[in-house]
Amino acid sequence: MGIFSRKSNDTPANPAMAELGREFAIARRHGDRKTMRRIGREFANTAQNDADAASFQHGQQGYDALPPVNPPRRNRRR
Repeated sequence: MGIFSRKSNDTPANPAMAELGREFAIARRHGDRKTMRRIGREFANTAQNDADAASFQHGQQGYDALPPVNPPRRNRRR
């Protein structure tokens, strides 16, 4: 591996918590408060240690790193 290699082995400790964090980030981006609350309750009930919290955070950051997609304009006259 070179110094500027983009490859990294950042696998989360708990993939299920990472997926939950990803779903939370999606709900936050779409403004779905009901789903955010549901996922927050589920996280509070199932998270047992700091590794779970770190995995949840890793999932959120993984989705937040993606830029939002701008939908194409419907009126192309301008």
